[in-house]
Amino acid sequence: MSNWSGKFVIGLTGNIATGKSVVRRMLEHLGAYTVDADALTHRTYARGAPGYQQVIDHFGKWLVNKDGEIDRGKLGQLVFSSPEAMAYLEAIVHPLVRQATEILIKRSTQSVVVIEAIKLLEGDLRNVCDSIWVTNAPEEVQVERLIRKRGLNRDQALERVHAQSAQSAKVAVANIVITNTGSYDNLWKQVNAAWKEIVPGANVLEAELEPETAPVPAAGQVTQAIAVEQPPAQPVGELVVKRGKPKNSAAIAELITRLSKGARKMTADNVMEEFGEKAYMLLQLDQKTVGLAGWQVENLVTRTTDIFLEEYVNQQKALEMLIAEVERASAELQSEASLIFPMNELAAQEALWKGLGYEKRTPETLGVQAWQDSAKEVQSAGSTLLFKQLRQDRVLRPI
Repeated sequence: MSNWSGKFVIGLTGNIATGKSVVRRMLEHLGAYTVDADALTHRTYARGAPGYQQVIDHFGKWLVNKDGEIDRGKLGQLVFSSPEAMAYLEAIVHPLVRQATEILIKRSTQSVVVIEAIKLLEGDLRNVCDSIWVTNAPEEVQVERLIRKRGLNRDQALERVHAQSAQSAKVAVANIVITNTGSYDNLWKQVNAAWKEIVPGANVLEAELEPETAPVPAAGQVTQAIAVEQPPAQPVGELVVKRGKPKNSAAIAELITRLSKGARKMTADNVMEEFGEKAYMLLQLDQKTVGLAGWQVENLVTRTTDIFLEEYVNQQKALEMLIAEVERASAELQSEASLIFPMNELAAQEALWKGLGYEKRTPETLGVQAWQDSAKEVQSAGSTLLFKQLRQDRVLRPI
């Protein structure tokens, strides 16, 4: 067992674009507490963090931007061009990441913990892991993913892939190898099987993988996801919130496509892919899905980017229930702050959001660099940013 009594620690690593973060998110769906050690690295030298002054003292004040933060772009150019500079930076940040990881694991209530780190095998985090998992992918899948998700051209993608150490070396020391060929259904099944093998008695989602099918139209009948002549009959019963499962993919896709009036045309496959990045809370009435919230906790920040509700549902009651459940789940993942990005008429319900403890903000006013970065990454034109601090005891404050 690991250094932490009652905890089973999985170390998750793999080369670029092999699906590490997707597998980490799937393990989170299964009930693990997950730590993104690479994201914590950036927190170690944010303004107010214990590595901030150390980095400035060694590398110089020229790295500090007008906001008082260390410019990650400048720092990256420096350390990636100098092995000596990289070694010095790692000597500052690695002990701090280890300390922050220990704090998070000790505070976690889950019995299984996943630590994702690109350099897991090169550092001392490896020594606290009970099992090493490595994600592996064919080079063509890596290249395609880098082109599609990061906007690189083929030559740039190949350069990134070839710049890393041989994937075979990681695979050779792995207890579990997850092969990511690009099929999310296949990836889910591998993760479920590995989870069941490595965590005795664990719950799995195998029974949840079969998607719910949408109603099949009769011969000659034409259906449109976004055109509704009349509102559907209102189900009767109590509103309940349930965590979305892969089997709900078709229902989630239909609801988002219809309620967005086609602005977000989703398929069940699209939703299955999104399950590798986010979770869904489903609002149900008489077992019919009448609303949802799509959210994720990344770098200890909750981001709710999708909120869809049927018109006939009481907005206040629906939002109270959905947001409360997102916050409850976020607390289990030790989120520090909740960011919500509502669109259109939902954004205008200021009194409603205020009653839930949220206030309208801009990314620049959030104070904590990690919170600002999280907001800037996902805020789109036309969306409003709503903010609520969930906990005061943040990690990586000055020691």
